Formats: sequence, C-alpha cells, structure tokens
Amino acid sequence: MKISDAEKQALYKVIYSRRDVRKDFLADEIPNDVLARILQAGHHAPSVGFMQPWDFILVTQEQTKRVIKQGYEQARLESAQQFAQDKRSDYESFKLEGILEAPLGICVTCDRNRNGPVVIGRTIKPEMDLYSTVCAIQNMWLAARAENIGLGWVSIIHDDVLREALDIPEHLDIVAYLCLGYVSQFETKPELESLGWLPREDINQLIHKEKWRPKS
Repeated sequence: MKISDAEKQALYKVIYSRRDVRKDFLADEIPNDVLARILQAGHHAPSVGFMQPWDFILVTQEQTKRVIKQGYEQARLESAQQFAQDKRSDYESFKLEGILEAPLGICVTCDRNRNGPVVIGRTIKPEMDLYSTVCAIQNMWLAARAENIGLGWVSIIHDDVLREALDIPEHLDIVAYLCLGYVSQFETKPELESLGWLPREDINQLIHKEKWRPKS
C-alpha cells in the first residue's frame, strides 16, 4: 500500500507538532471510539519477537488521581534537590504534570515474562521488551496528537506509588504514567525549549558516518 503525498505530509505534521502536554487540559471526556483508536495504535507498535508485552490501565477516578498526584509532589521535592542551585528555582517553577486536570490517565506496564522466557530478538539484549513498550507509547502519543488530544508523560513519580494505587502486580514493570485530554492549545515549541531550559541540538552534530566521532 503506497502512502500518498498528502498522507506523508500529515504524518510529518503530527511528528513535528507532538508535545509533552502538562497544562491547558479541558474537562471534556475522550469519546470511546477515539480512545479505542489511540489504544489500538499503541497495540500495533513493533515489539521484539511479537511478544506485545504491554498493558494499559485506564484511570479516571478522582480519588485515585489524588493519590498519584501526592506521589508526584513528593518525588518532585526529592528531585529538586538533585539540581544545582541556579537550576533548582527554574525547575521548581515548571509545571511538569497534569494528573488532576487531564480527564484520563493511562499507566503503561511491561510484562517481561509474556510468551515465555526465551523471545526472538531478546536473547542478547533483554531490555528490548521495555523498548517495545516505549514504541507503543510513542504510537499512542502520535495518535493522540492526530486526534487533537494532548498527552503528557509523568516520569517524576516512584513506581511503588503507582503499584499500590493501581494494584499492579510485582512481576510487571511500570514504564509510564500518561495524562490525556483535549486541550485549549498546543504549544508551537516544546515548553522546556521555549522556557530556555535547553536548546534543540543541531542534528548535524548528531549524525556520524561509518564510525562515531565526537562533536566538534
């Protein structure tokens, strides 16, 4: 099946306009058919040995979100101490999650034992199942953007908080907690780039021919 020029341009538009959304969420619920498309996009990600190690836990209850939010706040304070003083105040001023504002949370896990201990493609690099799960998340991120839905990845939280709040068994690895919802606007640039936290790297300094060479 050949991709048309219009479809190709639409794909690149989605890629370049994808954002890690942490604010401007609206209260509107995501329709079931739209959510199903986003989850199916995740489920159609490439996976090592076709093991499909992911599960998706949908979170809508306010009480559960408040427990997760409290865990985030504790981790945020802990994380702030790791930054140098000149960066700490900037870090503390950033809004880095939308746990309560987003109408939907999705916790993505990885079952590293799914389909047995020996998996094609994971025999030498056992972490490939985790990378596969991240591919599923990226598919969901792009699908959400195509649906004009914001998605943000909350990584500043300890796994044990999510494990207890969501009854996640010990044998599952927790890969991500995501916040999803319609938003009032999408930023034109990644927020941390706009705020001057870090610039976008020059891709010409990241491409190496034949062998790796240090950046000039």
